[in-house]
Amino acid sequence: AVEVHDLMPLPNGGPHHGRADEARPPGHQDLHGALQSKGLSATDIGNAIAAQNQINPAGFIKIGTYQYNLRLNNAPATIADLNDIPVKVINGATIYMRDVAHVRDGSPPQQNVVHVNGARSVLMTVLKSGATSTLAIVQDIKDRLPALQELLPSSLKVVPLNDQSLFVKAAVSGVVREGALAALLTSLMILLFLGSWRSTVIIAISIPLAVLSAVAALAAFGQTLNIMTLGGLALAVGILVDDATVTIENINWHLEQGKDVRTAILDGAQQIVVPAFVSLLCICIVFVPMFFLPGVAGFLFVPMALAVVFAMVASFVLSRTLVPTMAMYLLHPHAPGHGHEAGAPGPAGNPLVRFQRAFERRFEGVRENYSGLLTLALQHRLPFIAGFMICVLLSFLLLPFLGRNFFPSVDAGSITMHVRAPVGTRLEETSALFDRIEQRIREVIPLNELESMVDNIGLPVSGINTAYNTSGTIGPQDGDILIGLSDGHRPTAEYVKMLRERLPREFPTATFSFLPSDIVSQILNFGAPAPIDMQVVGPSLANDQAYAARILRDVRMIPGVADARIQQSSQYPQLRFDVDRTRIGELGLTERDVTNGVATALAGSAQTAPVYWLNPKNGVSYQVVAQTPEYRLDSLSRLQNLPITGASANGTLQVLGGLGTLSRDSTNAVISQYNIQTMANIYATTQGRDLGAVASDIDAVLRAHEQDRPKGVTVTLRGQAQTMSTAFSGMGFGLLGAVVMIYLLIVVNFQSWLDPFVIITALPGALAGIVWMLFVTETTLSVPALTGAIMCMGVGTANSILVVSFARERLEATGDAVRSALEAGFTRFRPVLMTAFAMIIGMAPMALGLGEGGEQNAPLGRAVIGGLIVATFATLMFVPVVFALVHGREKVAPAANSGEVHA
Repeated sequence: AVEVHDLMPLPNGGPHHGRADEARPPGHQDLHGALQSKGLSATDIGNAIAAQNQINPAGFIKIGTYQYNLRLNNAPATIADLNDIPVKVINGATIYMRDVAHVRDGSPPQQNVVHVNGARSVLMTVLKSGATSTLAIVQDIKDRLPALQELLPSSLKVVPLNDQSLFVKAAVSGVVREGALAALLTSLMILLFLGSWRSTVIIAISIPLAVLSAVAALAAFGQTLNIMTLGGLALAVGILVDDATVTIENINWHLEQGKDVRTAILDGAQQIVVPAFVSLLCICIVFVPMFFLPGVAGFLFVPMALAVVFAMVASFVLSRTLVPTMAMYLLHPHAPGHGHEAGAPGPAGNPLVRFQRAFERRFEGVRENYSGLLTLALQHRLPFIAGFMICVLLSFLLLPFLGRNFFPSVDAGSITMHVRAPVGTRLEETSALFDRIEQRIREVIPLNELESMVDNIGLPVSGINTAYNTSGTIGPQDGDILIGLSDGHRPTAEYVKMLRERLPREFPTATFSFLPSDIVSQILNFGAPAPIDMQVVGPSLANDQAYAARILRDVRMIPGVADARIQQSSQYPQLRFDVDRTRIGELGLTERDVTNGVATALAGSAQTAPVYWLNPKNGVSYQVVAQTPEYRLDSLSRLQNLPITGASANGTLQVLGGLGTLSRDSTNAVISQYNIQTMANIYATTQGRDLGAVASDIDAVLRAHEQDRPKGVTVTLRGQAQTMSTAFSGMGFGLLGAVVMIYLLIVVNFQSWLDPFVIITALPGALAGIVWMLFVTETTLSVPALTGAIMCMGVGTANSILVVSFARERLEATGDAVRSALEAGFTRFRPVLMTAFAMIIGMAPMALGLGEGGEQNAPLGRAVIGGLIVATFATLMFVPVVFALVHGREKVAPAANSGEVHA
């Protein structure tokens, strides 16, 4: 910008926005004195620039044989020429710009200050559109920086401070690492159970092919590789081996019966195609409710659900096509009594073979012991069923002790803190306060763990930055401090707690609040600076704020509430000037003259008389602003001496103080509205307590204040608390709906109402296992945990279908329900355990929550593991007992082939 005032350029060529007591450049003029002595005001300067600085029109004139371009000197060629512009002619004397002011290449008065590690800097924020990859945008910017650096002065350093790609890369690599580790562990488990490297290779190859097929399907549906889709693929790794494992295990069983490879493949694949397809539908159906989740939960978990469904469908197709084909080439007929491996029993001296055979012997011993326990349970069916159900129901008593969070907190290795000095504090004083605060922060966080510290004080110049600001900055008294922690730092939550305790004690006049630093929390807050937002809305802002203040006092007493504050302030200092309209009318002035004179002197002529100067050297238009220097208006007396002129004042010059009365007052720093009505926001966050419990206590406080609520005022609890309640209810109904849909699907498949009931009796045990796992690991109930519960419903049902479908076959063959249940449990013991262990091992890396952002999906993995542990026990013990009890009174005639045993 090109400013017009009496200040001379500084030695470094930059603008001088000093205070009144600072030294002035030599040779400067007193602008007020010069204007008053010549009967001028700042408005006259702005008008003169507008009149003498016009856009050069393109005109031509034909003289003789030539056509000439006519150029006028209607725009100064250089900035120095602007100082020679005539302002006004008074008594025959021309007053030039240089006589009353000085034009220089400068900038507007500073309203924003940025420090990077204590040094003054300029902060540039780059945003992306929603359809673009974060990694691509960040990498493209980094690639362009070297070329841009060449165009800048050598003393100017451009340093990338922080970008979300670091968190995204770490989180994505963590999910990929979890998936790869799960695939490796699952393959080793299959090798241990089957004892056949050929079978293990077949199953291991099907895993990456199913994942790649799912990735292709996701791309076709417009999805990208992100934390949620990769998390869904990692979640599916444990299930992907299910179809292939059951197929290979069944083929191997038929090979052990002495069949040739082709016959074993056809018989084994045909025998399980219907149960496998029903199991696939059960797992996919449980994810259908996720597509109806409202709000942000739906946006986050629909991609995960799509990833799981696509991977499962691909796994089923591969188990029907690729797995039998590879089995045809890799598997060979088995020698009787030699397990899964082809031909001879193998070299006895091989330590791996000896280990696998020892494991097989122990496994057979475990299965014999299981058969004995199942026999005992079948002999005492009613006591066993009653005892199991009592344990399950008692487990649900732990639910109130779990706590509820929308999403688990993520340690992003950064701290974002908002600081508000007393409302109305000038920018320079706020900057000095931030220096002292940052010094205290360095005393709390060790230097070896402190990677960077950036502060951004005051209002940004750009309106775009203001629109995207989510921290609550409303003036020069506000600022954000962004703290980056180095690798190997202590938990971020510990430092946040220490800073919350220390900073308010040492800086009692400032207000501190800690904002979310990771992407997930920022998204879940919907742009709000806190997860808890109490909106007090009413027709009167004064009543809103008074009522909000009473609520705030009680909210601060709730355990676990931190950073509670009212966002809006009504104490912004204000100077009120009441113009004497009668007096200014006698002097030939109008209210517009007074307003233009004051506005031009304080804010510049950019709004009242916008003017642009075109630099012919570079073709860039610069705004020309006439403004009184800030240091010339730093007291009430100087403000009252501000010259005021008008068009009808006959050239007489008046001062502001003689035209009215000046007084002190206060006003609202910002006014917020909701559906047109004024609003006061009470923001708060949680510390050391789950969001659900804090929200419940806040609801109690709001109900207690209902009796003294002003007329027309409403209070609504919004933010994450409201979204969490909506998501929990949606997923709760989704979980119930998944069970109902599974039941109806099995009814259609089995053509029976009793057998589907027997199958779903394992699901309450799965829910009890989820509750116990979350309680033992001190994990709160959250949307990822509920997602794991829904996932567990599908897997648990699939295993129960294997047992009940085989029991149905044996019941038709033998007519004895107890014997059928025992044979079903004994025969399906291996595939059920293999499926459950594959899922549990596949979820183990996710449940540990390792790496950046690992805390987000850890509850999901823990819920699946806990649910499957109990669901597997229920499938192998409780479901056969219930089957025997339900069918015990039926008289079924044995089939002709009652001696044949199916796998």
